Amino acid sequence: MNTATVSDFRAVMTNAGGPLLGDAEFQFLRDFVYKQCGIALSEQKRQLVQGRLLRRLRALGLKDFAGYCEVLRQDPDAELGELASAISTNVTSFFREMHHYDLLISELLPRWLEAKKPEGRLRIWSAGCATGEEPYALAMVLAEALERSGSKVDARILATDLSPQALEHANGGMYALDRMGGISDERRRRWFLRGEGRYEGMACVHPRLRELVTIQPLNLLHDWPMRGPFDAIFCRNVVIYFDKPTKQRLFDRYAKLLEPGGYLFLGHSESMHGLSDAFELVGRTVYRKRAA
Repeated sequence: MNTATVSDFRAVMTNAGGPLLGDAEFQFLRDFVYKQCGIALSEQKRQLVQGRLLRRLRALGLKDFAGYCEVLRQDPDAELGELASAISTNVTSFFREMHHYDLLISELLPRWLEAKKPEGRLRIWSAGCATGEEPYALAMVLAEALERSGSKVDARILATDLSPQALEHANGGMYALDRMGGISDERRRRWFLRGEGRYEGMACVHPRLRELVTIQPLNLLHDWPMRGPFDAIFCRNVVIYFDKPTKQRLFDRYAKLLEPGGYLFLGHSESMHGLSDAFELVGRTVYRKRAA
């Protein structure tokens, strides 16, 4: 009877599906990702990380994960965005969690625009904008509010993300028609241009929306070039990847950038409970900065 060894098993797996992610390399990646991105990878994520990073190995012409780790050691910033894209999930849609937009439309935007007349400044930050659906949805309701009010307020939306692929998509502003289910027919006609020829089945965001949105790369754990203040920050389905200390630091930084009484919007599975005294819960995953 032949007894298979660990080496035999590794050889078979390597030939069948590419190189294996060894203990030392996985531990390096866990430490690197936590330090650079604040994402805590459990042992249960090893197979997922291995599968997703195999594409990066092929793209870089590397034969194993040891080589990939060396790339990260030599120039962390050059590969950080690609690594973050590979291990996180950019799942989003237009007008996701519609109750947040309802609050903006019915209450917050009319109040802000009235308070900032005649030529004040209004700023919203989409932190973790992924492929752009969120900031462009925000731009739609902002543009409509500006028209209704006749306001000349200087209103802008900042959209940031760490993933270069996601930002490329967001900057392109092109979306498949079957991904636009959350948008009403009226808004589709008004705020999108239907693609033709090679862009058949696609739609492009209207230039007016592009005017309102500035898209930039940003690592939430690193220095922030903007100084605010912001009236609202959308950070939805982002902090689910972070551990408690990282969330606490992030919420404190958000509080410093928000206007007094400014709003922070989180995702449906996220909460600030026990993490910050700077905010009060005022709605479903909606928090308002407390008065000083």
